[in-house]
Amino acid sequence: MSAYSRIIAEQLSKSGPYASQIDEKYIDTLYRSAPLHDIGKVAIGDSILLKPGKLTKDEFERMKQHAMIGANILEQAVFHSSSGTFLAMAAVIARAHHERFNGTGYPAGLVGMEIPLCARIVALADVFDALTSQRPYKEPFPADVARQMIIEESGKHFDPVIVEAFLARFDECIAMRSRLNDRTPVALGAMSFMSGNEVDLYQPTEPVLS
Repeated sequence: MSAYSRIIAEQLSKSGPYASQIDEKYIDTLYRSAPLHDIGKVAIGDSILLKPGKLTKDEFERMKQHAMIGANILEQAVFHSSSGTFLAMAAVIARAHHERFNGTGYPAGLVGMEIPLCARIVALADVFDALTSQRPYKEPFPADVARQMIIEESGKHFDPVIVEAFLARFDECIAMRSRLNDRTPVALGAMSFMSGNEVDLYQPTEPVLS
């Protein structure tokens, strides 16, 4: 997911409305920060994270808390660390990567440019990774199907400019995925929060985001 984020950010840095905001340092910080987006899931039980079916309303409300929990963890780390830029961006991403461009996300219901750019980038990279990966509640979607699903969410879940950047580098994202899949999988063990069940991701019985 961090690799997809970097690829998208590199494309955005070349041209378009966000080019002036993205330099090499920004891209490097984004790449390092993105893997911490779901760190708040350490506080969510495996009965929710690894549930093979759709979450209940109460379970989903509990799951949604991971965004604020993760941001709080990282903000405390910023306070006690010299790695301010890296952890500060990670905290922003953790808090806002489930916001949606049309304002229907969480935890704050931010709209459009109210959502920090780094979180908008990671939001798309995270969903593409989730769509094309095995999860306790779903089989992986083929890459071309995931691509179409993301296109359909342009202007709704995702910033249209970021969708266009993703599409421009789609083949590179697929090549990256193939290279990563060739590596030996790492047992997550206690880090099961990295692949938790999310109601607001595409699921096999639901063709669009809920």
